[in-house]
Amino acid sequence: MAMTQVEPILTASTTKLASTADFDAMFVESHSRLVRSLTLICGDAEVAADCVADAFERAYVRWRKVGRLDDPVGWIRRVAINRSRDSHRRLVRRDRAVERLSSRTDLLWEDLGPQDESLVSAVAALSPQQRTVVALHYLDDLPVAEVATAMGLSEGAVKYHLHEARGRLRDGWGTNEDEV
Repeated sequence: MAMTQVEPILTASTTKLASTADFDAMFVESHSRLVRSLTLICGDAEVAADCVADAFERAYVRWRKVGRLDDPVGWIRRVAINRSRDSHRRLVRRDRAVERLSSRTDLLWEDLGPQDESLVSAVAALSPQQRTVVALHYLDDLPVAEVATAMGLSEGAVKYHLHEARGRLRDGWGTNEDEV
């Protein structure tokens, strides 16, 4: 009787290991091929690699079901293609929103004069981190601590980005530090 109780435990354990080994073998065999194919589909190797990695992650989490399919690589391919389409849609929506809102200078300042428009251009030339800290600190009047919380940064990092942004604005906008 003790033998029958030990046998199923060993069988379940070796079956699980075989399942993980099957996944690993499939990953090694098909990963680079899927990334290569998806790169042609979406036009960006980095996006393709991210989508394939996400698809493999989803397959691994669901490996009990996916591993029993007739074509688990096909399932992973389909998920990766869907992820790339989602990524493309997100980029298109973002670009449309940026285009639509970029012409709306009234959203930034009420009365833009020629000098203000050059300031908007100078701020647009900043890095995304610098633009964010400048907008939150100067437009929303948030203290450094709240900007740090909102961005998930340390207060020192926020101060650094503010310092760098002020320097770039001073150099690029051609004004003195008091005006910046």
